[in-house]
Amino acid sequence: MKKGLHPEYVEATASCACGETFKTRSTKPILKTEICSKCHPFFTGQQKMIDTEGRVERFIRRYGLEDRYKAPGKKAKPAAE
Repeated sequence: MKKGLHPEYVEATASCACGETFKTRSTKPILKTEICSKCHPFFTGQQKMIDTEGRVERFIRRYGLEDRYKAPGKKAKPAAE
C-alpha cells in the first residue's frame, strides 16, 4: 500500500443533539449526530416526531417545483424570499 494515502483512524467522540456522548473510532476526532440509540423511537419504544426530509422533497423545494408535485388537496408553501 502507498504511504500517506489513507487518513488516520483515531478515537473519536460522538455527540448527539439529545446530549448523549460516546467514544468510537473514526477518521475525524469529533462526530455530531441528530439522533442516537438513546433517543431514537425504535430503541426507546416511545412515539416521537422526527423531523426528516427526503432527497426528493429537498430537490422539489430547492428548484421551486412545489406546484408541480404538490399532493392533491394540499396547498403549496410560499417560496422563501
